[in-house]
Amino acid sequence: MGNKQKYLLLVGIVFLCVGIDQWLKWYVHSHFALGESVSITSWFWICYVENNGMAFGIEWFSKVFLTLFRIVAVIFLSWYAHKLIKHNFRTGYLVTIALTLAGALGNIIDCVFYGVIYDYAPLLYGKVIDMFYFPLITNRAGEVIFFRPVFNFADSCITVAVFIIFLFYRKDFDLSLHKFHEDF
Repeated sequence: MGNKQKYLLLVGIVFLCVGIDQWLKWYVHSHFALGESVSITSWFWICYVENNGMAFGIEWFSKVFLTLFRIVAVIFLSWYAHKLIKHNFRTGYLVTIALTLAGALGNIIDCVFYGVIYDYAPLLYGKVIDMFYFPLITNRAGEVIFFRPVFNFADSCITVAVFIIFLFYRKDFDLSLHKFHEDF
């Protein structure tokens, strides 16, 4: 696959994943009340929640810092993907970077614009819409033991990409760090 095709693949994956993510968030926001949930199966629910934090509702930093960090991450990942293509890295590894980029971009859109679009917060202070809930293991009292976080498609893109990198592309990741260190 040539460089032009790799750029098109990267852009296509990013647009497709961001499109799916944003459509799901729009659908949940426009068809569910905040806090409403629907059981699809006993182990999969659609729940409308909003969070200020990172993936899975983690809140470690201020909202503006997290939003700006995501923007810097997208800029860095774009540069990194460009370097991967330039140095002819494997297409599969490039796909994982495209998924990570798409996930970060999907959540940036929420943080930057949703507060303004849905008229509840200024620019950069929007909340991320989450909807997937997998209460896989419960105790005898019915309390969820595993997996409590509610997450969205963008979070899934990032998580799946990281697992694929750890399972199949650790050498590519290490080589990219070594190769890009030489570029500086």
